[in-house]
Amino acid sequence: MVNTEDFIKRLEIILDYYGLNASSFADKIGVQRSSLSHLLSGRNKPSLDFILKILDVFPDVDLYWILNGKGTFPKSELNSEPNIVSPTPIFTTPIAATKIETPPDLFSEKISNSKNRTEENLLNTFANTPISSNPKKGGEIDRIVIFYKNGTFTTYSPE
Repeated sequence: MVNTEDFIKRLEIILDYYGLNASSFADKIGVQRSSLSHLLSGRNKPSLDFILKILDVFPDVDLYWILNGKGTFPKSELNSEPNIVSPTPIFTTPIAATKIETPPDLFSEKISNSKNRTEENLLNTFANTPISSNPKKGGEIDRIVIFYKNGTFTTYSPE
């Protein structure tokens, strides 16, 4: 059970640390200002949703610290979860390394060799093809865009 008076003190420490007043803090975490006011006055108790919003917006706030005062604020990398001991590994033989494939960079200018070959084939195919007008719309082709499965695309325009 959370001691409301102690929780309010810790909440005030957070407000001071970030230099926020109650209104701006409420706006920042996405709760009504009246909800925070009722909480700070002791009228209401903090909900789980309220606490999760604080943790989401302010990553330096430690869950155990805000709930029961155990741990540190601001949260340190080494002491992010006090009272939790990391288990000792039980493997005696090395585990085979698995290759983790990274997704392609969809926004880089670098083009793979297979794409270059595809472009060359398409250029050769379309180089000798006359561009005619579109009978349905009565206009000429402005450009041809080819989309690749890796998220890239190539645009061809008539010369």
